Amino acid sequence: MLKSDSTPARKTPSGPGGNHAPKENKRAQVVAGFLRQIEPAGSGAEPGIEGAVSDRTPSQEMTADLKPTEPSAIARPAGEIELKLLVDADRMADFSAAPVIAANARNNGTRKRLKSVYYDTPERALRRAGLSLRVRQSGTRFVQTVKTDAADDPLRRGEWEASVASLAPDPALALPFIPEKLHGHLGAQPLEAVFTADIHRHTRIVDLPSGTVEIAFDQGELTAGGKSLPVSEIELELKSGSASTIYEIALRLAEHGKMKPSIRSKSARGFDLAADKAPSARRPRKLRLDPSVTLDEAFATILRSCFLHLLQSLPAAEAGGNPEGVHQLRVSLRRLRSALDLMRSVGALSNLDVLRSEAKWLAQGLSAARDWDVFQLDTLPAIAKACPSIVGFDALGRVAALRQAEAYRKAHNALDDRRCAVFLISLGGWIETRGWRNDVAPEELGRLAEPAVNFAQRVLSEQHAKVLKRGRRFKSLTVDEVHRVRLATKRLRYLGEFLLPLFADRKSARKFARRLAGLQEELGAFNDMAVTASLLDGLGSEDRDSAIAAAAIAGWQACASTGVHRSLQDSWRDFTAVRVPWSRQAQQS
Repeated sequence: MLKSDSTPARKTPSGPGGNHAPKENKRAQVVAGFLRQIEPAGSGAEPGIEGAVSDRTPSQEMTADLKPTEPSAIARPAGEIELKLLVDADRMADFSAAPVIAANARNNGTRKRLKSVYYDTPERALRRAGLSLRVRQSGTRFVQTVKTDAADDPLRRGEWEASVASLAPDPALALPFIPEKLHGHLGAQPLEAVFTADIHRHTRIVDLPSGTVEIAFDQGELTAGGKSLPVSEIELELKSGSASTIYEIALRLAEHGKMKPSIRSKSARGFDLAADKAPSARRPRKLRLDPSVTLDEAFATILRSCFLHLLQSLPAAEAGGNPEGVHQLRVSLRRLRSALDLMRSVGALSNLDVLRSEAKWLAQGLSAARDWDVFQLDTLPAIAKACPSIVGFDALGRVAALRQAEAYRKAHNALDDRRCAVFLISLGGWIETRGWRNDVAPEELGRLAEPAVNFAQRVLSEQHAKVLKRGRRFKSLTVDEVHRVRLATKRLRYLGEFLLPLFADRKSARKFARRLAGLQEELGAFNDMAVTASLLDGLGSEDRDSAIAAAAIAGWQACASTGVHRSLQDSWRDFTAVRVPWSRQAQQS
């Protein structure tokens, strides 16, 4: 059953393919606020180490005298620190001449033609493990590269290179960087060419006080069998200094023309092309937080997770062929807003409010598309199957499909809006520089250096108490009161996703999470009825048959919503009976 955003959706059939006017003052706050944060205080960061394994965790050597962050203070070496900007092919030359590049590039750069072949086993063992292996020819040189997918940080990927004799791969050189469990696959199944990339690259080096970035202007195509896919993108790769430099340049390029930030690699696009698949949407990875981490480090990890989920959801949402794309993008925005709300506890954060407002604007642009997906793929088919004697469901479905298509057009307009790109880049830069430190009052900075587990116990306990209070006398609650319980439960669910990993070594944490998820699923299904009522308003006015079907759905759900269902009551009882993992008894178990 397809659920609302409160519930992780199962696989469903494919769906179809008002953007609010941006408020200039709010957008200006985002840009100006971020640029103030990245005003350089000098370089001094260590250069990236070629071939090093990405260190995705900033230093935890924090003390109570924590200071507002200087960008260079948290620079981290990595195999590859990179962000892509997707641009129209006919605008590439304009971006190359953008003021931030023209004023800071060392020279006119170099131009190369890069021919690459991407390899995998017939069963795609490397791809399934989050790895890619390619051999690239540049002139007379051949370089074999193994890369990893982004694990918990949007910009950072592992990368290892070795020279080879030709475009044919040398698996022996790749084995040290491939998990041992895959060695047998490579031995039993010879690598095969999956797709090729033919790219014309114009590379320029840009030096800013905060760091040095290699900017590659790539145009060409990916080819797999008889299929091809154009490539037109700008790659920003950090060479030395702070990774915030990437966001600084991206933000200035966003002022120059239309583009979209992306972390989707050529490898991911090529494998989807070869398999004739649309971009997939992923659920967020489970967080891993050591109980000893500071609150500042916990905030950084949580926000990186939200940002990674957001960027990973964008391609599928933009493609529009899979309802899970819009669903996961909405979930990522809800998680982000919950994380930003969580940070209010340490003080008033001006940029936090602006970013949260922008996340809400983008989510509103997606909401109608998601609501029509649920109606078309879940609500209508289920009731039509239960009422076979009633005519008009097919006619109603055709009318709903038109509304669904219009909702997707509005969603695409929001994603295509320059405001969306500025928001994403500003958010990434704020997270990278830990901009919240600059907003926290000096006397409150010490709280960020305290153990996160103490903060988690207090916040989870308060929200859990709020859920129990709203759900008192649960069986007799009105529809509006159940809705208030749902909202409080949803917030507790997100807080649990963020903070329960601090208690992950306890069985009680896993049991509590399961019971909470079950309750939220039931509450989400209950809420879907209210959403359906708003969608049905005027939907059945097109003809008599669709009007009959609309009335049948309205009646069915009106009957279903007259009281709290037995299954919902059972989920509430199970939830209230479970022991919370932050209680003293649970800590001792």
